[in-house]
Amino acid sequence: MMDTGSTGFMLLATSLVMLMTPALAFFYGGLATKRNILGIMIQSFVSLGWTTVLWVTFGYSLCFSGGEGGLMGNLDKAFLMGVGMDSLYAGNDKIPEIVFIAYQMMFAIITPALITGAFVNRVSFKAYMVFLTVWQILVYYPFVHMVWGGGLLAEWGVLDFAGGIVVHATAGFAALASVFYVGKRYNKVSTPNSVPLVAIGSGLLWFGWYGFNAGSELQVDGVTSLAFLNTDIAASFATMAWVAIEWYREGKPKFIGLLTGSIAGLATITPCAGFVPLWASPIIGIVAGIVCYVAVQLKNKMKWDDALDVWGVHGMGGFIGTILLGVFAYAGTNAVTGQHYSGLIYGDFSFFVKETITVTTAAAYAFIFTYIMLILINYITKVRVSEEDEMLGLDRALHGEQAYDEGAL
Repeated sequence: MMDTGSTGFMLLATSLVMLMTPALAFFYGGLATKRNILGIMIQSFVSLGWTTVLWVTFGYSLCFSGGEGGLMGNLDKAFLMGVGMDSLYAGNDKIPEIVFIAYQMMFAIITPALITGAFVNRVSFKAYMVFLTVWQILVYYPFVHMVWGGGLLAEWGVLDFAGGIVVHATAGFAALASVFYVGKRYNKVSTPNSVPLVAIGSGLLWFGWYGFNAGSELQVDGVTSLAFLNTDIAASFATMAWVAIEWYREGKPKFIGLLTGSIAGLATITPCAGFVPLWASPIIGIVAGIVCYVAVQLKNKMKWDDALDVWGVHGMGGFIGTILLGVFAYAGTNAVTGQHYSGLIYGDFSFFVKETITVTTAAAYAFIFTYIMLILINYITKVRVSEEDEMLGLDRALHGEQAYDEGAL
């Protein structure tokens, strides 16, 4: 029987996760240079439209229909066939399947959009549309099915509460591959055009993340509340860890650093949120702030042109968060397999190994596949824009628009 309270909560959570994609556009748009604001924002907003088309057509079915113990589902629910108003989500029989479809669709929308911050002002919109399509089908959908859709990794006993493996590790390491393939920017000057816009985007992302993490319980119970509070605690501790390190090293507390630290904490707690005790979330947050800060510094030292630190924040956040899940997970039972699990500190070494192997494999697959995919896309349409277009700015060169009317009074 449908639980109206859980259904209402999940509709709210779905709306919060939807808000995260425009929030990401604001966050990236503020960090971009003045000539590339619309070019980066449109890459987030277009996913709201195109990913929905893909999801309804076949994406949901490939992720959550059939394929038990396999790499991908089937097409039995393509075009949402067989899904009616009275159909309940089989995972808990408490919310309508329609709500579950919408909720998971919001995850599919934001995941590839995360990658775009790495190659800001260098990639053509046409190539990005091909990338958006193929990457979802051959990277995102398989991992959704394998981890959340009853596929291979779920049956092996792997857990990921809200997307450390499925979302952040895959997107973050795909971003790094994109950086290596596309290359460095011609124009090395990369001053954020609007720090207040970055703050607005960051605040809305934090707000939406409650739906992202707490909503992943797919009903209202004690775990929902645990995930909600763990999310806030880890983000807060990561924020302060980042500020403390940066203040010590540079002599001044930086606002953009504070905002970046909060996103690092949110990404890192994502796989853990409903599976770890409250006392673990401050530790996870502090580790997130330190590890992601170091990753960004390493990127700078190696001169990898990940413009908006997607790998250092999302990739390493999802990676380390999944490993920490293997360390701190409560003793419990896998809802899919019935297998018992617990974290390393509770004596379950095998679960820790499974989480570590899976996130490492996911990161490696996303990196390798993305690099090869970009090579192939380049045969269809040039991936990187010309030096002339890059220097002019993608807003004018590709879209014939500009964010601000600089001639206005």
